[in-house]
Amino acid sequence: MEKIFTKPESLYDVPTHYCPGCGHGIAHRLIAEVVDELGIREKTIGVAPVGCAVVAYDYWNFDCSEAAHGRALAVATGIKRVRPENVVFTYQGDGDLAAIGTNETIHAANRGENLTVIFINNAVYGMTGGQMAPTTLLGQKTSTSLEGRVKEKHGYPLKISEMLAILPGVYYIERVSLDSASEVLKAKRAIRQAFNNQINNLGFSLVEVLSPCPTYFGKTPKEALEWVKLVMQKEFPLGKIK
Repeated sequence: MEKIFTKPESLYDVPTHYCPGCGHGIAHRLIAEVVDELGIREKTIGVAPVGCAVVAYDYWNFDCSEAAHGRALAVATGIKRVRPENVVFTYQGDGDLAAIGTNETIHAANRGENLTVIFINNAVYGMTGGQMAPTTLLGQKTSTSLEGRVKEKHGYPLKISEMLAILPGVYYIERVSLDSASEVLKAKRAIRQAFNNQINNLGFSLVEVLSPCPTYFGKTPKEALEWVKLVMQKEFPLGKIK
């Protein structure tokens, strides 16, 4: 029988440490598939900072660098400037990219660095105990917002993609989701576009990926996917932003 579906060359065949139903495994595979299809595995360098995906290098079969919490885009900028022929991307969560790393995010985007950013938004701090994140929704309960996020106390969810879109150095931003097979396919197309933009020297590209976190949503994997679709997407609409 002809095999029509197999493991990407850019993905190691190892057990995952992610929780059941987590979206990181899907996102990892999409990136690996895109890298293989574009034929750039030998020139790709991923940068992952502190967060659930801190050990992403255990899963990707290409060069990776680890960065301090929030500093992935600073590290990626240095790598890309020294090795402009390489395809450099960061893989960052909402706490990393939109909280401790906000400064690096804004200034790398504003400089128009020719980089690709994969931004995983699951509306919560997944690695450190389920605390409220910059993207936590109003009313959403976390370990540090036991009664739900309240705008008067905590402010509104931070829409980092819309914020960055106004910067002239930003070439491409799209928000996608992992809540269904059809949306996963759209997510892959956006990731491929973001990598192609860098290959063609078009500038800063970011793909925001709405991803489930069943553990800290307090839901089953199926319920978490439904929550992403029915609740998260009202606050974070899908589509091309720039």
